[in-house]
Amino acid sequence: MYAHILLPIDLTEEASWKKALPVAVEYCQAFGSTLHLMTVVPGLDWPSVAQYFPEDFEAKAVEQATKELQAFSSKQVPAGVKVEQLAAYGTIYEEILQAAKRIKADLIVMASHRPALRDYLLGPNAARVVRHADRSVLVVRE
Repeated sequence: MYAHILLPIDLTEEASWKKALPVAVEYCQAFGSTLHLMTVVPGLDWPSVAQYFPEDFEAKAVEQATKELQAFSSKQVPAGVKVEQLAAYGTIYEEILQAAKRIKADLIVMASHRPALRDYLLGPNAARVVRHADRSVLVVRE
């Protein structure tokens, strides 16, 4: 039923994967799916801020995130689950949606949390992915 499952995580926030990873792994094992672990380095949207970073900042940040994602994968994903790592740079929910299309993900599994007031004003990434995705999204609550 699902050939490619995308699991976006924040490597600095355990809550972004602690409950969602076991769900994604269970689906992968049940359907023989490939798990695509993804992390996004938030972009520097303001040129006035970006000018203070080296020109190759983006490439180095993605390279470092890829290494960290590979280490995470080897430690957290059980043997026997086919896994690929994706690292991106930019607006989090946009990068998730683009990656889902690029890898032809059948399902996006994301962690979420109970919304705080700031989330209602800004909107959490999970809500934005759900709202804009053209494929199934499973949101795993804390």
